[in-house]
Amino acid sequence: MHRLAGLFFLFACTWIIADTQEETEIKFAFYSSAWGENTDDGLRFVAYNQTANPIRLHSIVFKNSINVADQVAINLDLLVPARGYAEVEIDYIDLLQGDECVDRTLSDNWRLVEISNYTLNPSVRNLIIENTDSFRIYQFVKTVTTRWTDLTSDEPMQTIEWVLYHFETRRD
Repeated sequence: MHRLAGLFFLFACTWIIADTQEETEIKFAFYSSAWGENTDDGLRFVAYNQTANPIRLHSIVFKNSINVADQVAINLDLLVPARGYAEVEIDYIDLLQGDECVDRTLSDNWRLVEISNYTLNPSVRNLIIENTDSFRIYQFVKTVTTRWTDLTSDEPMQTIEWVLYHFETRRD
């Protein structure tokens, strides 16, 4: 009986986590021309608030599963209207160093396109791909904590969710 209850609890927790991840209320993405051009350009951050209330997006903290001291906190303090978009340019913050998967991917002639909490596909980026042998998309996952406040209720919110590093390459 205890095993059955334990399995049910594990299933319920897994379902809640998966459901929360799929239905995140704030969609966002980071972009930087520095990733492909070796420049010192900053980061562009775009957020979409899917809720019926305006929010203040405080921060996104990139987690490092190996070393907590290597976490990267990005403070945004960004007002995002209800069911609306907001964006901000910030100084460059290195989101690529210290991750074996990023290092390995970049050394294989891939280029980072964006980091977002939604799945990227060619139609999202307005790409027309006629020859799939010359273009590929590769993604991998990292965990972040997103913090914001619902400005109507003044309720602080926090989610632990995934972001996807979206890479693309064209064969020579």
